[in-house]
Amino acid sequence: MTNSISRIAIIGLGLIGGSWVFSLREKRPDISVVGFDRNVDSMEQAKSLGVIDEFAFTAREAVANADLIILSVPILAVRELLDEIKPALSNDVILTDVGSVKGCVAKDICDVFGAPLPNFVLGHPIAGSEKSGIQAVDPLLFKNHKVIITPLEETNPEAVKVVSELWALVGAKVELMNVAHHDEVLAATSHLPHLLAYSLVDTLAHNHENKEIFNYAAGGFRDFTRIAASSPKMWHDIFTANKQAVLDALDLFTHDLGQLRQAVAESDSTAMMGVFTRAKVARDHFSKILARRAYVEPMKTQQINYIANPGGSLSGTFRVPGDKSISHRSIMLGSLANGTTEVSGFLEGEDSLATLQAFRDMGVVIEGPHRGRVIIHGVGLHGLQVPPNTLYLGNSGTSMRLLAGLMAGQKFDVEMTGDESLSKRPMNRVANPLREMGAEIDTAAEGRPPMHIKGDKPLKGITYTLPMASAQVKSCLLLAGLYADGETVVTEPAPTRDHTERMLKGFGYDVQVNGDTVTVKSGGQLTATNIDVPADISSATFFMVAASIAPGSDITLEHVGINPTRIGIINILRLMGANLQLLNEREVGGEPVADIRIQYAQLKGIDIPEDQVPLAIDEFPAIFIAAACAQGKTTLTGAEELRVKESDRIQAMVDGLQILGVDIKGTEDGAIINGFGVEGAFGGGEIVTHHDHRIAMSFAVASLRAAKPIKILDCANVATSFPGFIELSQNSGMNVAIES
Repeated sequence: MTNSISRIAIIGLGLIGGSWVFSLREKRPDISVVGFDRNVDSMEQAKSLGVIDEFAFTAREAVANADLIILSVPILAVRELLDEIKPALSNDVILTDVGSVKGCVAKDICDVFGAPLPNFVLGHPIAGSEKSGIQAVDPLLFKNHKVIITPLEETNPEAVKVVSELWALVGAKVELMNVAHHDEVLAATSHLPHLLAYSLVDTLAHNHENKEIFNYAAGGFRDFTRIAASSPKMWHDIFTANKQAVLDALDLFTHDLGQLRQAVAESDSTAMMGVFTRAKVARDHFSKILARRAYVEPMKTQQINYIANPGGSLSGTFRVPGDKSISHRSIMLGSLANGTTEVSGFLEGEDSLATLQAFRDMGVVIEGPHRGRVIIHGVGLHGLQVPPNTLYLGNSGTSMRLLAGLMAGQKFDVEMTGDESLSKRPMNRVANPLREMGAEIDTAAEGRPPMHIKGDKPLKGITYTLPMASAQVKSCLLLAGLYADGETVVTEPAPTRDHTERMLKGFGYDVQVNGDTVTVKSGGQLTATNIDVPADISSATFFMVAASIAPGSDITLEHVGINPTRIGIINILRLMGANLQLLNEREVGGEPVADIRIQYAQLKGIDIPEDQVPLAIDEFPAIFIAAACAQGKTTLTGAEELRVKESDRIQAMVDGLQILGVDIKGTEDGAIINGFGVEGAFGGGEIVTHHDHRIAMSFAVASLRAAKPIKILDCANVATSFPGFIELSQNSGMNVAIES
């Protein structure tokens, strides 16, 4: 498409437009560029620098015979310029601009031409410098920077494509956005900071001690006020053109600043820490936040593949990250407790951080995490506040399902959404029983996210028998029961993890457990406590299987949680003949833990007992790898829940293992795996993970018994449950790395 552009006219020779055409000329030397600027010196300098080939003495003369016209003038000058060039425009010429306000330009076009111009593509590069003018042009200014295109309904898609490709040609990343939304977002993220920087410097400059202030200004002052060195005329025009959106952002800031002033005046430590911790998280994610939402999809734009090379053995003593299930619940119950809860060993993975951010968004002050330490200033069962936006929960089904129970008991409405994977996962398993309790919940088709939960709906306790064993559904209903009138009784068909029951008791809440039935009733309180999160047995599983299948391996995994509802992996590996010992068994914060030593042993195929399936539901991708290395046939039944995890884990493992040459057949509720035994090995190949972290890590483990390299696609989501997986794998002896 860009081949149709052979002559560009640029009106206004400043930093932004000049840098764009300068870079385009490097990429496309065949393009000729004519420029116009009201300053003749700027035109002569642009020509001498090679930014333009020639210049014209009027804008109308410059645009004649151009294929593309770039308007790079102050926002308030656009209308006058359009009036001037209107008679010289051909029907097929493409126009675009580079201004940081789009609504006023769209209005100017309609005022001058009577309607939107189909070939006018509104654009805004998110790049710049405190320097200005043609002498500051930089051909690399837009490399890896975003450019926002804001097409109108009438805009020609072919024109949008041409302009987008020209931006991409200079290394920019193009995104599309609605005009009004663009102006609102830029008012908050760009225009308001510039306004504040100008104001602060002006205020301090009027101070009678301004010499001392500026002499002893620290780096933070210099960093913040650097943007006050930008062009005053340009920013005057921007504030004028985007007045209402800037005022809205300024009013919001003024309100929040007033609250912060009051907190400082009253030495309100909790309120101050709330502002500072939320701000730190928002700043850490600054490149990814939109409007006021601090937690976003960090994995969405990443493409990470693993290369797992054959062979190796494991050795050493080490600790895997904290238990994800307990980390989730520590944030939830700590937030709803009275007092301050301190958590150590918290899993700093994306899933757990999604839960943490959701409670920050609902007004809970949370310090950290820092090296697994989190301090939660609880607000009590009825202290949560309306979140400023949708609760974004990333890839975490646990967050959404458990929060659904808590949100059903609040006084305010809430919407919960997630990434592409989470948006495909069924939520009716929690939504339907919550509706029986009186909750009003809307979902997308087939019960999928987003979930809209209406507030202020009185809940009543119910007696509910789970149709399928699920700790997430059980926990959701127990948490809703904290707000429901009467008793909430949940019976499960098979044992599932009981972290919620244990932790509720740890926070002082009365929970009755009678065999396979759990009962709670409202009216109690949660009292803050300290929580030491054990190492996650699901994460430990990958190394337990790895050491079991790799000859010469001998490792010890420290402080692993061995909750009776989670030890299916230990039981199954032992049935397969694994050399596995539990050492230093003890109880920490109500949860049993132990050090686990695993040495290589030849595994044998088994019929996996169905009563062990719920106790190892998240560990089966790794168990598939163990079964493939075993001598003889392994049969799995009763595991239909695996088909509705982050991916269809049965099908994903069957497909991947068949690629590696394993004799395996999937069934409706499991699989039949014919292991290759002591003499066999996996072949090489390329594995599709379906963005599922456990699929990715399982095939990394397979490389220990592979004859050829295994390439594992789309591994970014490993960070949801196991940050640092690659480093720990390499240190323990596996030959796996991120593809460069």
